Amino acid sequence: MLFDTHAHLNDSQYNEDLLEVIERAQHEGVSNMVVVGFDRPTIERAMELAERYEFIYACVGWHPVDAIDMTDDDLVWIEELTSHPKVVAIGEMGLDYHWDKSPKEIQKEVFRKQIRLAKKVKLPIVIHNREATADIVEILKEEGADEVGGIMHCFSGSPEVAKECVKMNFYISLGGPVTFKNAKKPKEVAAEIPLDKLLIETDCPYLAPHPYRGKRNEPGYVRLVAEEIAEIKGLTFAEVAEATTRNAKKVFAIK
Repeated sequence: MLFDTHAHLNDSQYNEDLLEVIERAQHEGVSNMVVVGFDRPTIERAMELAERYEFIYACVGWHPVDAIDMTDDDLVWIEELTSHPKVVAIGEMGLDYHWDKSPKEIQKEVFRKQIRLAKKVKLPIVIHNREATADIVEILKEEGADEVGGIMHCFSGSPEVAKECVKMNFYISLGGPVTFKNAKKPKEVAAEIPLDKLLIETDCPYLAPHPYRGKRNEPGYVRLVAEEIAEIKGLTFAEVAEATTRNAKKVFAIK
């Protein structure tokens, strides 16, 4: 059974065929998925899906690109939602230096506030990192994020950075890019990071794996990520599926 640890089924791209997408995922062996909300509308939709489907869980937080829009009321609301039994993590949070909508200092402030909230409510965190690795690692250390740990979502850094994150109580999550022929770093990470510290995800509708690259991604394609990791590590698909599902249930505290 497979666990897609990071999906955006709350995206409008699934408005027309959500049920079919979910059925295809189940047909591919996806037993669980976490739908990630990152602002008011997407959090509300993630909660709706988690309440409707037994096998869907929610992750709630604020995206760094939109950090400038987050209010104190939003943070209070997120804290209130964490008492819901289907909310398993806070995020996605972090830093994104690719887009310039939110100034870096505001991103950092919102990131720190969410880490502190996670420690208060004792939930793991899901990290979004784009072109900001050094600052993210520094903030995670300064805020004592290892106390709750979490997931380095759609990890694209080096094996060395991945190992540093593992030491801070984080799992390394790999998605579609590990299947790309020219994706040197994700393949190196898959090879070097122990299986008991790896997770798989789609980040759908983005980053569809080969041979669907450039098309809309969906949770069923997480099987292709697991197959690629199995090939890289010289393991069976079943071994990777079982281990990554076990890891996901551990980090999200799902019994």
